[in-house]
Amino acid sequence: MNKVKTYSKVNSQKDAVSFRISKMEDIYIKQNGQVDEPHRHNYYTVLIIRKANGLHKIDFNAYSLASQQIFFVAPGQVHQVIETEIPEGFAMTFSNQFLIENSIPLTFISSLNLFQNYGQTPPLLPNNKQFELIAHFAHTIFDLNKSDIQMKNLSIGAYVKLLLIECNNICLINPIETDIDTSVENLLRYFKELVDSKFRTQHSTSYYANELNISADHLNRTIKSKIGKTAKEYIQSRIITEAKRLLYFTDLNNKEIGYELGFNEPANFSAFFKKNTQLSPSIFKKRENNS
Repeated sequence: MNKVKTYSKVNSQKDAVSFRISKMEDIYIKQNGQVDEPHRHNYYTVLIIRKANGLHKIDFNAYSLASQQIFFVAPGQVHQVIETEIPEGFAMTFSNQFLIENSIPLTFISSLNLFQNYGQTPPLLPNNKQFELIAHFAHTIFDLNKSDIQMKNLSIGAYVKLLLIECNNICLINPIETDIDTSVENLLRYFKELVDSKFRTQHSTSYYANELNISADHLNRTIKSKIGKTAKEYIQSRIITEAKRLLYFTDLNNKEIGYELGFNEPANFSAFFKKNTQLSPSIFKKRENNS
């Protein structure tokens, strides 16, 4: 059985490091332009791209690399950057420990419309003025990270938060406001955590609504207001993403994957997969293995 390569540490040489920022051109040169295999991180990744050509694959969705893009990759997502020339920009990574060290609550991250764990995760496309401000924050963070000034880490944490807020304000859905409804944010967080732990056996919106002591209609409306998709769509995205990972990274057959994901009949799994991807599981696996 093949297993997806997983990077668990922000810095493989230093366990205590919870934040890292590098120039994308330096990474490209260090790796001699060689493409890393599809992999996942146990931490957050932000790519601030001034110029690039190629593809960025995130959970089997491919996005063209271009100028003035920002990508957000959540912990657990499988991704691969395929560059056809030396890029310009920054790659920034940070862990939950970094958030704790800088008194940034996890609720802040979950309130952003940036790190979408499953489904489509296209790049943010700021205009020139917006991108230059974000690039300025990234340059400042990069310079701070190389310095030895007092309260260096707190300064980095403050600028990272500013960068994320500016990015989130560009999004059409869920702009950050000063009066965040914590009850809604908590509901979103609990819902995501519940789906992540139960999606293999529980597929219905009503199950999650009952667990959260609200109606299915209220759950659907609330989740859609925050992330742009209903609770049902989110649950289905989570199942499809896991199905794609199992099809690509394991030797399990369709029947075994269907049982793994809570489908009693292989035909039900195949029909669900095809309805949501327009491909049969077998054709998807063949296409990805030949790409």
